[in-house]
Order: sequence, then C-alpha cells, then structure tokens
Amino acid sequence: MARSIGRRLLPLLFLAPMLLMIALAWVSPLVLTVYLGFTDLSIKNFLAFVKDFFTDKVSITLDNFRRIFYAEDPYVGETLRVTVLYVVSVLSINAIYALALSIAIAYFTKNELLSMILRVTWLLPRITPGIIYALMWIWFIDPKYGLLNEMLRLMGVPDSWLPDSWLLRKPYSQMLMIMINGYVGASFGMIVYTAAIKSIPPDLVNAALVDGASEFQVARRIIIPLLKWPILFVTAWQTLSLLSSYEYILMVWGAGSGQGYGIARSAGVMVWSLYSYTKAFAEHLYGYASALSLILVAIGLALIILYFKIFGFRRLMEPSRVEV
Repeated sequence: MARSIGRRLLPLLFLAPMLLMIALAWVSPLVLTVYLGFTDLSIKNFLAFVKDFFTDKVSITLDNFRRIFYAEDPYVGETLRVTVLYVVSVLSINAIYALALSIAIAYFTKNELLSMILRVTWLLPRITPGIIYALMWIWFIDPKYGLLNEMLRLMGVPDSWLPDSWLLRKPYSQMLMIMINGYVGASFGMIVYTAAIKSIPPDLVNAALVDGASEFQVARRIIIPLLKWPILFVTAWQTLSLLSSYEYILMVWGAGSGQGYGIARSAGVMVWSLYSYTKAFAEHLYGYASALSLILVAIGLALIILYFKIFGFRRLMEPSRVEV
C-alpha cells in the first residue's frame, strides 16, 4: 500500500516546482484580474486595498463593464476599430505572408546555404532588442534623415504622396504600426513553417514530380495541406499575441504622461491592450483596466474555439484508425 501511494505521489513531487510556478505566475494573476475587474479600485483606495485585501473601501460593482458595453467611455469604439485593424492586418502578415515566404525559402530555394542566409536575415528583427528595433524604425521613417521617403522617391512616388510625419499622419501611422509589428512577427511563422516543410518526407515530393506535377502544384497540393496544423498553431498563437501585445507601439509612439496616451491616440494606433495599460499605469484606474483586460481574454478564447472548429482540431486529437 505504501509503495503504491509513493508511486502515485512521486510524479507530483517532480511536477511540484512547475505547478507552483504556474499557480504563482499564471493562475494567481488571472484570479486577481477577474476580481479587480468587478471592483472600483483606483489610486484613491489603492493603499487601503494593499493593507487589507478585503477592505470595505473597495466596492464590488459592474460599472466598469457598463462603461465598456454602453459606450460611456467615448474612446472604446475607436480603440476597438484600431485593434481589429491591427490584429487582422498583422495576422495576415504573420500567418499568410510568412507561409508564402517559408515555401519560397524552404522549398523553391534549392541552394541550402542561400536558404539558411535568408532565414537568418528574417530572424534578425526578432533577436534584436526591442528598443533598438524601435529606434531603427524611428530613424528609418524620419522625413529628413531617414531612408524610407528616399526609397519611395526612387520608386517614383511623388513628394505630394509622402507624409510629413509617418508617426502622426493617418493612415500612414497605422500603416507604420502594421509594418513594424508584421516584419518582426513574420519571423515566428517562418520558423514554424520552415521546420514543418523540412520535415515533409522527400518521397512525397519526388513522387509528385515524377508524375508530372510542377513545383507550384507540389506547393499547393502537397505542402500547404500538410501544413494544416502548423498553420493552426501559428494563427492561434499570433492572434493571442497580437491581442495582448503593445510593446512596439509603446516604444515608438510612447505612453505619455497626464492622460497617459502620448501621441498614440492622435496617431490612430491606440490598441486595446495599450489602452488598458494606460488606464492602469497612467490614470491609475486599476479596476477599469482589469475589466478591459478581461474583454481581451474573452475575445481570445472565442477566437481560439473558432479556429479549432475551422481547422477540425477534434479530428487531430482522435486516435489513429490504422490497426496495427
């Protein structure tokens, strides 16, 4: 009996550090965020909350969600539109463009050395410190000293089409937001896709080529269908990442002071997660910021469930029907 109990407890003993880390780093913040989302916690009653978690100075309320859903916050609608534009546009680059890029590099590029150089080149933005990456973009778009406007002029774009400020002029600022995040995000999809392409048995490709299929037919009929699950993973992962990410927007446009919006709102790049950040750390409305974060969590879960249904995740988890 003692030996049987010991065998059952031994795996839990080895898993205890990981389970403790998950409880402290993930579960506890989630529970706290859910609780704070239904409170009026702000800078006014923050010290009382720190001293006594159950203080009566912090009230349970639905006002935060009423402000969101009943448009009592005049900036919620604008922030939602910018977030949809941001997520859909950058996700298209991270999931779809990265797929095309990966097929071009890992399949159509037959020279393995050149293929490796191209993959490393696309990885440079991801391994570059975020603040350096942001500063390079700020220099690149500078109307006087940057290269972007000069490159566009060489391509024949007239000066009247070029903005005097890529940071402030809409829709150029929103295009810049998409380029900054899409360029660094495409590298993640490229890593996953290229690894999956390289793992495809060469016999499948060679058999198709022998049967008369062209290179493009192989890519369309063999490679892309076999990448169904990597595409699901990249799409789901990048969706969740984009919903919660704002670091590059913060580093380029800033969070500012006072109202806490910097130039992000005037430039039209205030996404939902950054709005939640400014509400918490600039206006010190911790309860309202938590409610905004919970909306993102709910949207993320709904989208993941939708992806699972579209890609047939249940079929992936079913046991093999091949009898051994």
